[in-house]
Amino acid sequence: MSSHDPHLEDPAHAGVFFVSGQDLDVLAAFAFDAQLLVRRVDLMGARDKRTLLLRMAVALDFPMSSGRNWDGLLDSLRDLAWLPAPGYVLLLEGAGELHVHNEPDFDTLVAILDEAQRAWGAREVPFWAFLALRDKDMAELED
Repeated sequence: MSSHDPHLEDPAHAGVFFVSGQDLDVLAAFAFDAQLLVRRVDLMGARDKRTLLLRMAVALDFPMSSGRNWDGLLDSLRDLAWLPAPGYVLLLEGAGELHVHNEPDFDTLVAILDEAQRAWGAREVPFWAFLALRDKDMAELED
């Protein structure tokens, strides 16, 4: 991650990205400067769908009525009416652990985040998801 401004306020460049854990604080600062809502999701120790969904729901203050399944996660991420903001930045700490221990759930999470980003992009609202991976996880994904 370079230290130049990534222009997080621009929905045309928003998306789902893999970063190192050290990048999260820099990204949080850029998001704050862009006046976007930042939510950190701690995925350390999250090795299954149930734990992952719970951590996402808590970090994003999902309404009690939201479903605790993949469809519910996608629906909630595409809505976020209870968190009004000019844009959103999700910082997923420890995502590499989920990747190592449960690659299918990791892949599903990435697909859902990507779908949510497309839905927000259609409304011209920036939605970013940064998944912090370990260096060896990044190398694996590049292969």
